[in-house]
Amino acid sequence: MPVRTPPEIREQIVATVRDFVKRDVLPVAQKMELADEYPHELVAKMKEMGLFGITIPQEYGGQGLDYTTFAMIFEELCKGWMSVSGIIGTHHIMAYAVMTFGTEEQKRKYLPAFAKGEKRGGLALSEPDAGTDVQAIKTTARRDGDHYVVNGQKMWITNSYYGNTFLLIAKTDPKVQPAHRGISAFIAEKGPGFNVVGKISKLGYRGVDTCPINFEDYRVPVTNLVGGVEGEGFKHVMSALEGGRINIAARAVGVATAAFEAAIKYAQTRHTMGKPIAEHQAIQLKLAEMATDIEAARLLTYHAAERKDSGERVDLEAGMAKLFATEVCGRVTLEAMRVHGGVGYSEELPLARYYRDAPLMIIGEGTNEIQKIVIARNLLQKYKI
Repeated sequence: MPVRTPPEIREQIVATVRDFVKRDVLPVAQKMELADEYPHELVAKMKEMGLFGITIPQEYGGQGLDYTTFAMIFEELCKGWMSVSGIIGTHHIMAYAVMTFGTEEQKRKYLPAFAKGEKRGGLALSEPDAGTDVQAIKTTARRDGDHYVVNGQKMWITNSYYGNTFLLIAKTDPKVQPAHRGISAFIAEKGPGFNVVGKISKLGYRGVDTCPINFEDYRVPVTNLVGGVEGEGFKHVMSALEGGRINIAARAVGVATAAFEAAIKYAQTRHTMGKPIAEHQAIQLKLAEMATDIEAARLLTYHAAERKDSGERVDLEAGMAKLFATEVCGRVTLEAMRVHGGVGYSEELPLARYYRDAPLMIIGEGTNEIQKIVIARNLLQKYKI
């Protein structure tokens, strides 16, 4: 069903998020990121702002906003500190799967708690030997009376330490072919057998928790099988990842914008050869290319979001936006550092953080190599002769 947020409401919400970033996020981001410290106080404020229920319908306690507004919110958050967006990013993937494919009982039980941030978490999908190749997952869920017994290991799970509820993807029929028909999705709350194993030390994306999870005879109620039907999990997660790719594209636009704005301001204050470096053509060429790439990435991202708001499948558009925006972010963060010279390489400024955060978006939510394959397949179908 199409969802459209009125422009005046959108502007008000985005302005509120922008103020939050300026007032609360920017003053602490650099210190907390370097210390890899979880932002508990920021999370509490994000709950108050309703940022855990951006796209959850109002009838279930959420804000009921469209994906265009969703993308703009993520862009603003990432201008401040990309890790903050991760706390609500895969949380919304989980929420989308429940609100789109869940039973009415599941929606009424979980969506209001998701929207308040009382139950929060993300997507338990990736494994040590299965990331891009979802059909290769080995985690199993065996029916045992009114529960499923889950065994296996998940890897790279965002929010796994501080979160409490996850969209768990497992095989209820490990033998069926094609393999995706044996994959099911569950709403999994922490409990006995749900074991978070340490934290992963990362190049960037610091402050937000990323951990492995070991499932050892973990029991999840049959009533928590998403939609109440086995074998639909692959469809559920692939559809939910469309929104995830829009979110990643928006993050990339936000980080790239922050890096560009830092570079163009610095270029007007740093002097060499008797004038600001912004007056040297070499710097001007960099600034022009950076700004043009960012604007193109932003438009691709908003286009994908608008198509999703109209109720269409957006594999192609979301893949294009994710691919282009994240590659732009990688280039822009490096160019911004080069504009700054030596000081850009130090931890005195946030340039190093932008640069370290960029690769995650190139890899996450489906690598950019996979995005190219997805894009090509959709194009061949679209232009089939």
